[in-house]
Amino acid sequence: MARRPLKSRPLDLIYFTFFLIHIPATLLIDVQALYPQSLVPEFTKKFISFYVSMSGDPLIAGANHFYGSDHVFTWFRSFLWLEILFQFPVFVLGARALWKDSPAIYLLLLVYGASTATTTLPCLTTVLAVPTAEDARAAVTTVAVTDAQRLLLLSSYVPFLLVPLIMTLDMAWRVSKMIDLTKDNRTSAAVRIKRDD
Repeated sequence: MARRPLKSRPLDLIYFTFFLIHIPATLLIDVQALYPQSLVPEFTKKFISFYVSMSGDPLIAGANHFYGSDHVFTWFRSFLWLEILFQFPVFVLGARALWKDSPAIYLLLLVYGASTATTTLPCLTTVLAVPTAEDARAAVTTVAVTDAQRLLLLSSYVPFLLVPLIMTLDMAWRVSKMIDLTKDNRTSAAVRIKRDD
């Protein structure tokens, strides 16, 4: 089967772009909390500080010890390990396979989409549950965000829920079609064998 151009496959183009955007975001922001601090370049430390002061992101701030001990955010750190050990390789493999128009990647993308949507949902609910502060600077003892920060966080987190969720449904449909096609081919082959007997 000839490779179809990526532009002719709108959902694949979205997934491909999503993976390409996610690669630097994962390495520079998301999993920075997992790196030994001595290996983290100063510019990325400053970027995280800028990002947290701008967005009030309680998850990235908590995982990076902005609130002191990170034990409250152990669940989120486990998601970061999942991101670097499972999701990151899928970004690379998925982008490559989507570029090549390879159906062999569909099952892995189905698993990735379901896993990622499942782990993003608690992150999103945490962002929604954080108290609103009229002025984030006044919230010294409590994690709080302004309405503008919450809107910024939602605009960041919601796509990371929706794209994998859509990917899950899309890949489940594609895999289902492949299974049905295989069943039809087996049935046709069985009928031909029976006729030949």
